[in-house]
Amino acid sequence: MPRAVREQQMLDAGVRAFARSGYQKASMDDIAELAGVSKPLVYLYLNSKDELFTACIRREATALVTAVRAAVERDAPADRQLWSGLSGFFAHTAEHPEGWTLLHVQARTQGRSFAREVVAMRAEIVEFVTQLIGAAAREQARGEARARTLAGTEVSGLAHALVGAAESLADWTADGRAGGPSAKEAAATLMNFAWAGLGNLLQGQGWSPERVG
Repeated sequence: MPRAVREQQMLDAGVRAFARSGYQKASMDDIAELAGVSKPLVYLYLNSKDELFTACIRREATALVTAVRAAVERDAPADRQLWSGLSGFFAHTAEHPEGWTLLHVQARTQGRSFAREVVAMRAEIVEFVTQLIGAAAREQARGEARARTLAGTEVSGLAHALVGAAESLADWTADGRAGGPSAKEAAATLMNFAWAGLGNLLQGQGWSPERVG
């Protein structure tokens, strides 16, 4: 069997073992058995448990970002681009729940070096969403005299909030419970919650504490 194929089998086994048992409890013996290879072969290919864990994180992070970018309808309006990207995000996390658990739970809790891998992935997604929100704001400003120009910090903050909300919804869609939302339903929920509010903000109708009481 080609080395690349065998290594992917080991990474598949690693993702499964780490997601189900956690980094500390998953053993190289377990991973080797799941992969159908000997433990010395796992060490020969991936050197150590730390390096195997890092390789699993990087592969799953790359796959998630690639899925989001591939799902985006590039020539569509900004809201449609965001909706299609969110649909791709939720579809991927639902189809790869163990990969999502590895990224969103295990990698974040097993030390700074592992968490940095996830931080880099998240930063790439946040930057993508920032660009979409910025583009939407510019489109609105060109089309309507009353439209507000959002400050850079507002755009960045909105992007971080949207990504955080998507991560929380992904936990719901990826847990496999019967009756949970589909990827498109989750994306529509988030668009209704976030994008509708952004539309009001761009129209100069943002919420303020002076409106209360």
